[in-house]
Amino acid sequence: MRTGRPRSFCKDEALDRAMAVFWRQGYEGASLSCLTEAMGINSPSLYACFGSKEGLFKAVLERYDERRNIFMTTVAAAPTAAGVAEAFMMGVVEFVAQTGGKNPPGCLMLQGGLSCGDNTIPDMLMKHRAEKEAMLRARFEQARKSGDLAKGSDPAALARYLAVMANGIAVQAAAGATAQQLREVATIALANWPGAAVAGKRTRSKEPA
Repeated sequence: MRTGRPRSFCKDEALDRAMAVFWRQGYEGASLSCLTEAMGINSPSLYACFGSKEGLFKAVLERYDERRNIFMTTVAAAPTAAGVAEAFMMGVVEFVAQTGGKNPPGCLMLQGGLSCGDNTIPDMLMKHRAEKEAMLRARFEQARKSGDLAKGSDPAALARYLAVMANGIAVQAAAGATAQQLREVATIALANWPGAAVAGKRTRSKEPA
């Protein structure tokens, strides 16, 4: 039996290049010609491997999630809820602002869905963002059970608070805010954490926003 023709490109590298295009231009703004040029492949290869532009975007999100899940696992391992909040917020700042040219500033999960003609892609991105918020909520529920958070605290509201602040920080980064400016904002946000001192002095992980 004849086997299929071997793929002549590295899928992971191609996805990383496509990710940068979607990140800069959004889903609708990213044309097939821009994507194939960045990926170093032709249209037939794109369709053979990913099925469609939407299929490519889904594959990009899955690869992005691999990076995000590593970060979220590290965040959740912080010994206290306040430590979780700090690691998350400061990690977001470092990623969205200090890209070193590796990624565009800002957040793929926000910029990827801008100006879409239907709800398919925005809904897809909303679900991915909700997963990160759910991970924070679960960690804060654990903290409440252990007594690290007060019994009257609301884990869902705390997770939503961090998600809203992180999204705002990503938008500001895309608009040109510096890492230092965003750290100042994150520090103010963390000062409102229940029972927390002003955070922002320890080493943090970088997060794929």
